[in-house]
Amino acid sequence: MTSLRRPRRPRLPLRLPAWTATLTWKAAVFIAVMCCALAALLGVLVHVAVTNQTVGQARERALSRLDEATKQYEEGGRLGPGAGIDPPGLPDRLRDLAVGGERGTMVGDHDRTPTVWAAGPADGGRAIAVEVDYAQGARTIDGLDRAILGSSVLAIGATLLVGAFAVTRVTRRLHLTARVARRISAGDLDARVHDPRTHDPGRHQDEVATVSGALDTMASSLQGKLLSEQRFTADVAHELRTPLTGLHAAAELLPPGRPTELVRDRVAALRTLTEDLLEISRLDTRNERVDLDAVRLAPLAERVVRASGAEVELTVVHDLVVETDGRRLERVLGNLVANALKHGAAPVRLTVDGPVIAVRDHGPGFPDYLVEHGPQRFRTEGTTKGHGLGLTIALGQARVVGATLTFTNVAEGTGAVATLTLPSDERRSGDEPDEVRA
Repeated sequence: MTSLRRPRRPRLPLRLPAWTATLTWKAAVFIAVMCCALAALLGVLVHVAVTNQTVGQARERALSRLDEATKQYEEGGRLGPGAGIDPPGLPDRLRDLAVGGERGTMVGDHDRTPTVWAAGPADGGRAIAVEVDYAQGARTIDGLDRAILGSSVLAIGATLLVGAFAVTRVTRRLHLTARVARRISAGDLDARVHDPRTHDPGRHQDEVATVSGALDTMASSLQGKLLSEQRFTADVAHELRTPLTGLHAAAELLPPGRPTELVRDRVAALRTLTEDLLEISRLDTRNERVDLDAVRLAPLAERVVRASGAEVELTVVHDLVVETDGRRLERVLGNLVANALKHGAAPVRLTVDGPVIAVRDHGPGFPDYLVEHGPQRFRTEGTTKGHGLGLTIALGQARVVGATLTFTNVAEGTGAVATLTLPSDERRSGDEPDEVRA
């Protein structure tokens, strides 16, 4: 007989909430654990010391009364209250000890009352014993334990509040430093932490102030170098404009022929490169002004396809009117289509689906560095011709109009997709069909 067993599902690892990873929570847990451990240690020490003292005093009283009871018993007198021979309730262990000829004491309960027993040997194999009321001592120890517990809770709570306040001040400064670092990485080179401890030489700097100061110094140095490179690029492009204009005019005067075509082609490439460099330098300054207008996406995409001069499939799934800069948007789509035609493979498809516009080719796909980090100027893969400026300009212009441009690969070796997502309030055109193909 074959038994069927269901395969065991793998147990998912226990994942704690995200807030448990914060420094504040970790510091609070550490402080709470240390306070609890310290309070428990001190409480145990105080409890043991007071208990030993209280029980010791009760034992001394019990032994003193046992001496008096023994003396009365030996003189033939009557035993006082709380004393007797083999009294009921006497613990067996203490009775055996007394019958064996030794004296001893023991803390126990008699009629549900805390009692200290003292017993010693008597004639006839019996034990003479006395009991001392220990209720007051037990109440003292219970009250002490409650006081220790209450004071420990108050001390732990106060310590947690003070510790959380101190840690929160540090973490708040760390969060500010992290936000500034993210702004710098996003391109805001004017962002600074400006920790007051870094500007006051009379105040000692802690570790957070040191990190904040180092970040501000790094940002200032990086900003200076980038501004210097931007000025250099803009100056070079401006200086090249004049001689290139002369070269272009001179190339037009050359006699027809293959050498003339090569010269004109190279001069045109240099002029295009110079104009791209000037555009990138303007984008780097982040001073570009946007000329907003109501733009219908489908006609704009048709103009881009016609301007490409190649076989490009246009699919309009959902036409839309958006508030954007039509000239810059056309520049972005033109660069994306040109890049797909130059570096991809047919068919190249431009799809308009509301505020999302995608350009897809069926070539080898984008390089890994481009998908992961975005386009980088003057970086290309392998023997690919180009300067890597077209996609850089497209990304810069997309940021100017407030759009998001992403680059992905469909599958290994089966195509690349550039997706442009425009900010939109979804004002859909009511007289356009849902599906238009060109």
